Amino acid sequence: MSPFRQYSLLSALTALLVISIIIALSSGSVSVPVSTLWQQLWQPTPGIEQQILWELRLPRAMAAFVTGGLLALSGVIMQVLLRNPLADPYILGISGGAAVGALAVILLGVASVWISQAAFAGALLSVFVVFGLAGRQQWSATRLLLTGVVVSAGWGALINVMLTTSTSNNVQSMLFWLMGDLSQSQTHGWHFVLLSGGLLLILSQAQALNALARGELMAAALGVNVTRLKLLLYFSASILTATAVTVAGSVGFVGLVIPHMLRLLGARDHRWLVPCSVVLGGSFLLLADSLARTIVAPQQLPVGVLTAMIGVPAFLFILHQGARSS
Repeated sequence: MSPFRQYSLLSALTALLVISIIIALSSGSVSVPVSTLWQQLWQPTPGIEQQILWELRLPRAMAAFVTGGLLALSGVIMQVLLRNPLADPYILGISGGAAVGALAVILLGVASVWISQAAFAGALLSVFVVFGLAGRQQWSATRLLLTGVVVSAGWGALINVMLTTSTSNNVQSMLFWLMGDLSQSQTHGWHFVLLSGGLLLILSQAQALNALARGELMAAALGVNVTRLKLLLYFSASILTATAVTVAGSVGFVGLVIPHMLRLLGARDHRWLVPCSVVLGGSFLLLADSLARTIVAPQQLPVGVLTAMIGVPAFLFILHQGARSS
């Protein structure tokens, strides 16, 4: 892919992100004209539009972008780490551990402010359980993958127990969290710092990722410290995924579909694939959440339902295109 096409792709994705933000802020049960949107952003005046924009839609749009960017970046990392194009951020049981932590808080009736902390703790617990069972320094991609699948099944069993033993009042909250929901999401400055730091860290390893994608032996021959790189990728992807899950719950298909889509567009070099994934992942979740808020307005669908409805046919199309090109 030529530098001109690379810059053109990144510029087009940046324009898509701007459009996605405008759509997210202006659409919903109450439409806000773009002219009013600009006025409220630059010179806020008291009124219903100011409340809708600053208290509801802007925080939700920020959460959607952060979650989409984190999941897409983690998806790129996981697919290189496991050398498996079907790998996604949740494949190692991180979302299951986070779900168990969050649902336990809901089931116990603890204050909702502790849901995010419990989810993050559960995700980190899953990270260390998988890493410990996979054999630490001796683990391979296959062993790590199989361990993650088994741990995910264990978390799934615990989730089923919680759902069947909870009261009817808690079940709906649990299901919305499991499906991925941005209606109660909140972001803070450290979320953006983590996303920016993760992006810069992985970009600094882009050449090593290109080598690792061709195999561990090739990477080692090119001077890459494979063991250190794999540990860095594993824990980076885990932290990114755990953070995304605490913000929006288990939103699927973002980390799986976005890297594939960009590879089809020619962004195979990780120096371009990594930043493009963050931008497209954020745009994708912004648009999906906007659709989730408007498709059955005034009711709102969990954004995870929309990402699945969009992601399944998109992934099938990508697989079809890949089979034709191979």
